[in-house]
Amino acid sequence: MSYTLSEIRRDNPRECSQLHDLLHSQGIALDSNLDYTCGLFDEDWNLVATGSTFGATLRCFAVSKDHQGEGLLNEIVSHLMEYEMNQGRVHLFVYTKTSSAKFFGDLGFFPIAQVDGTLSFLENRPRGFAQFCQQLAQYRRPGTAAAVVMNANPFTLGHQFLVEQAASQFDTVHLFVLEEDASLVPFAVRWQLVQEGVAHLPNVICHKSGPYLISSATFPSYFLKDETTVIETHAKLDLALFGTIAQTLGISARVVGEEPSSVVTGLYNQVMAQKLPELGIQCLVLPRCTQHGQVVSASTVRSLIHQGRVEEICPLVPQSTYAYFTSPDAAPVIAAIQNSSQVVHY
Repeated sequence: MSYTLSEIRRDNPRECSQLHDLLHSQGIALDSNLDYTCGLFDEDWNLVATGSTFGATLRCFAVSKDHQGEGLLNEIVSHLMEYEMNQGRVHLFVYTKTSSAKFFGDLGFFPIAQVDGTLSFLENRPRGFAQFCQQLAQYRRPGTAAAVVMNANPFTLGHQFLVEQAASQFDTVHLFVLEEDASLVPFAVRWQLVQEGVAHLPNVICHKSGPYLISSATFPSYFLKDETTVIETHAKLDLALFGTIAQTLGISARVVGEEPSSVVTGLYNQVMAQKLPELGIQCLVLPRCTQHGQVVSASTVRSLIHQGRVEEICPLVPQSTYAYFTSPDAAPVIAAIQNSSQVVHY
């Protein structure tokens, strides 16, 4: 039988309906983070296999049970890899069920980490993660070291307070800023505001997270059964990678803020508190910075910007952040926040 490979567009109801049905038949939900989806169609234009990309990741694969064993998944993956290369992305990643990891290994992907026999994370470079850690090793310093990981969307006095507390307790603080551009405030801006906001702390070293520390916003959830499992699996994968990073830099503690409002971050912190000691790393949970009894959060800052009340963020952010958001350079970012229907992180 001959098949036709074609892009599945969101404006094609019939193809999208077939896509949902095929994924559902394999126990998979359509991932919320996709930027390209393709499918193989039979002669009657019935969808028999599919796969998608998001950034440099391949995800959301399924083959109809009536057509398994025909090599269709191989054709889908090969096409997606070619598509990614044409987009200028040569360093590729796959999140997949552990039961499927060998298949991707045969296509030139190498395991980075796996979680509970459920999720495997692979890349198409045999030493990609090892080289990332090798580059980090040059920033190892004598004495005690802690890590802080943040999205900083945008950088607030709450973020600054957390880093200052860590810097007062450890000789070195390694501050990782999530590099994915999945936030309302672009990474280039977040990176700039973090660096400016901690410039007064000489023992803080800022690091771009690279592709190995990922945000909950883009973590693939399509083959995990419920929201709690998604959050826990994300945390466990993050910690599996972080354990190696910590060993590289001599990090003995990960410093996090208490999380009274965000269910996602609160559960994530619970997993960290349980798993980090197993890696020989202390999980240090510090009280959050407050203003007039209210926690200072990036969600509050985004909400004020969303409502057109930019001047009111002044008491909640460092002067460098406020200076940016009241400058002409911030106009596109402010517009993105004001046009978004999701500015609060639950």
